[in-house]
Amino acid sequence: MSAKSSPIDSAGAKIRRKRILAAIAYFLKNTRNCRKTKLGKLLFFLDFTHFKKYGTSVTGYDYIAMPKGPVPIQLYEAITNDSLHEDFRKALSIVEEIDDDGKSKGFMIQVRPKANIETKWLSPKELHVLEEVATIFRDATAAQMSEITHLKNTPWEKTLREKGPNQVIDYKLALDEDITLGTDELEERLRIQRELQADGRA
Repeated sequence: MSAKSSPIDSAGAKIRRKRILAAIAYFLKNTRNCRKTKLGKLLFFLDFTHFKKYGTSVTGYDYIAMPKGPVPIQLYEAITNDSLHEDFRKALSIVEEIDDDGKSKGFMIQVRPKANIETKWLSPKELHVLEEVATIFRDATAAQMSEITHLKNTPWEKTLREKGPNQVIDYKLALDEDITLGTDELEERLRIQRELQADGRA
């Protein structure tokens, strides 16, 4: 996500940023208590639910199994290292909140008043899953969402148990008996998405 780490700034990469910003803005406007930690979990549920249904993620982010839950590593590092792409800086206000003891309470993220962020960059299927996730977790706190991601045999729990902390969570762990597409087709769609992202076409 950092401008420095993405030398290719193709039309595909720009559209991907618009999709990510649309998802972030939607969550910020339609859920409560949405700081960095909750936002990361919302994006995780968005991406893994969409992958389970359609074989691709919405954001294209990788998630790692940190001790407190799944984290979109590219976004997390960009916020923490103050290396967000200029498009994100123009659209979002990100401020670290400090308590009375000088300790960080986390990052407060808001959509800038004049930001023009539109959901038209999301497909109808992506928008449907986005709305579904926002509705389910509208009033949830980050701690409550952590309880759900920490349940036995969830993608985060499996990754932490089998690989250890700070390892990438395989999207295929979202698949279960409820999938509507074949596993091979889902894997092929994810592979194509990754290739398109790698050369800046998505």
